[in-house]
Amino acid sequence: MSDGQIAVLGLTKVYRKVRAVDDLSFTVEAGRVTGFLGPNGAGKTTTLRMLLNLVRPTAGTATIGGRRYADLTDPIRTVGAILEASGAHRGRTGRNHLRMLCYAAGMPASRADEVLELVGLTPAAKRKFKGYSLGMRQRLGIAAAMLGDPQVLLLDEPANGLDPEGIRWMRDLLKRLADEGRTVLVSSHLLAEMEILADDLVIIAAGQLVRQGTVTDIIDSMGAPQVRLRTPEPDKLIAALDKATVVRRNDDGSLIVAGMDPAGVGDLALRAGVALHELVADRPDLENVFLELTAGKATIR
Repeated sequence: MSDGQIAVLGLTKVYRKVRAVDDLSFTVEAGRVTGFLGPNGAGKTTTLRMLLNLVRPTAGTATIGGRRYADLTDPIRTVGAILEASGAHRGRTGRNHLRMLCYAAGMPASRADEVLELVGLTPAAKRKFKGYSLGMRQRLGIAAAMLGDPQVLLLDEPANGLDPEGIRWMRDLLKRLADEGRTVLVSSHLLAEMEILADDLVIIAAGQLVRQGTVTDIIDSMGAPQVRLRTPEPDKLIAALDKATVVRRNDDGSLIVAGMDPAGVGDLALRAGVALHELVADRPDLENVFLELTAGKATIR
């Protein structure tokens, strides 16, 4: 097992009569960004808290590199986590907050300046925490998570409060950290961003696993390939298509052809002497796939 592999096996958490997490199993590999998705109340934060030994499981195990978080000999240098926007004393500066954490962890104070630079907060290092925006607090939280230069990062809604430029910065940072061989598990509601950022996905609903796999495989598993096209001669093209091919006319005048790829449609149009003004693969996006996978699944049972 990789030192950075996250393994969740049969994980269950029951609060009185509510099963917040229900026999959940999945793995997260090093060197990849894994998106952890689910509707509100699906059990994502509870799962992350069990990984960090902040909540005791009712059953099952959650390990990092084969060990429970509580059994790690040097957890700050193994796992970095942000479960909410960074908290700090309102009167402390960002630099002093991080230096205090360095002192508590036995690390040199200079590490605070290194992670401030990493997250782009050096210009605000001397500003007091009370003057930080939500986005700046998110960056400070990531800086704190990176103090120990950890192999594993667990991030719950890290883009919350970030503007578009900040979200792009976050994406580039997490991709770079994964390229360095780290394990990055990110919980987020920003589905369009996760489609760009993540290599793999773990989708849960009502505390149970719905689907796990690469982003491409999960999206492509939701139906046959389709092609969207525009032509000034739609009837002529439809007549040339195989009878088994499904064709749908959209209100905007385009055609959707199911069961063929763009190259096949293009070759057929050429043989039929039909001009094409548009020809693209019509692939569902992650938002539609997510909604279809989780539709009708209760979040509280």
